[in-house]
Amino acid sequence: MLQRITLHLARTHDFPDGSNQFGYEITAPLDTDGRLDSIEWCSRRAQCRVRRFWRGEPDQRGLLVHPPGGAGGATWMIDYDRDRADDDEAGYRLGTHTFRVGDYVSIRDADGDLNTFKVADVRPVAPVMERS
Repeated sequence: MLQRITLHLARTHDFPDGSNQFGYEITAPLDTDGRLDSIEWCSRRAQCRVRRFWRGEPDQRGLLVHPPGGAGGATWMIDYDRDRADDDEAGYRLGTHTFRVGDYVSIRDADGDLNTFKVADVRPVAPVMERS
């Protein structure tokens, strides 16, 4: 089942309490343990979207992709523009982390900086009703 996962910036030197003004909304399938489900992702990849929100910058929108390579034979990345590779953001071992409220995950931005985020919310995505 697709979930909407909200990540907020975790504690940093500049934000000792973290900040909900920097983060991501990720729509992705999670397995029963709360990990990204690569099997379900294969059949729903077009629905696995990401919105990056960053104070002072326009929102960026992209896709959650799962290309070969990395630990365990694949890695999870955010692809903002399919025609460019220099804008992609890689998750740090996202395939092994759980996405439960209070958990922490890290994402390396396009500039190469690794930022840690706290899972602020996880909720099921309402199914889209088809019109007849």
